[in-house]
Amino acid sequence: MKFAAYLFFIVLLLGTYSCDVRKRDKIATGPAAVNMPLIKDSTTVQIIDSSYNFGKVTDGEIVEYNFRFKNTGTHPLIIVNTAASCGCTVPEKPDQPVLPGETGFIKVKFDSHNRVGQAHKTIAVTSNANPPFTDLVLTGEVVAANP
Repeated sequence: MKFAAYLFFIVLLLGTYSCDVRKRDKIATGPAAVNMPLIKDSTTVQIIDSSYNFGKVTDGEIVEYNFRFKNTGTHPLIIVNTAASCGCTVPEKPDQPVLPGETGFIKVKFDSHNRVGQAHKTIAVTSNANPPFTDLVLTGEVVAANP
């Protein structure tokens, strides 16, 4: 009987401790909160190219495109992260902040290898723009290579 009481006491202490640890954890609200550094000044952005249709390409070709945007606000535009909907699409964000009035680019490379059919890829952009960037869209068709 004493063993059961000790076991119950230990389980109770462990349960209490684990609840306390969870209360002290910082809460993140979505992926942007994890990657977003402390940026107190937001800015506005004009997306010049929000979508690009590359037409038809042959299986195995690499499609490259630069999506353009302009910082229309009064503070530097900081692109924190870019993420594509598929591993076959790789976005590259600007390394430096885009100053007010300047135009910036997000370069995207799409590898069509083994992607025969319709392609619809989206690129999410995390920044200090308010309102936030809309998703950038890359579309087209990949046709099989002739044997």
